[in-house]
Order: sequence, then C-alpha cells, then structure tokens
Amino acid sequence: MRASPSRRHRTRRPPEWPRGDRNSQQEHLDLDVTDIERAQQEVLTLGATPLDLDDRGGERPFRVYADPAGHPFCLCWH
Repeated sequence: MRASPSRRHRTRRPPEWPRGDRNSQQEHLDLDVTDIERAQQEVLTLGATPLDLDDRGGERPFRVYADPAGHPFCLCWH
C-alpha cells in the first residue's frame, strides 16, 4: 500500500543499500520463490527497483530489490 504524498514524512530518506553505517535499512525481508524470473517480473511490475541482480549465474541464490518506498528486500530460491 502506498501512502499518499501528503501523508509521507517530508524528511524521510530511503535506506542507502548496501551501506550500513548511516541511514541503514530498518528491516530486511527475504522472500523465498520457486521461479525467480517470474517473481522478478512480478515485483518489477508492482514498482520494485532492482538494486543488485548479479546472482553470479545462479551461484548466489538471491537478488536484491527496493520496494517503492526504498526498503530493500531479496527474492531467494534454493
């Protein structure tokens, strides 16, 4: 759910992923998926921003995105 622009905190800044020393993430979600390509298309359609899609040819089983408010989350698979 998106907050209307009038309800957003005017000084709020989204986390600076992957920095942890300032303005770091407050919470991080790992979402397990069975089909990474389909899940990626769905989150991008819903407004996510890719932050780190380099899964090293499938060697690293996650990709990192930010939701429309800037909060990072991962799509993970096994």
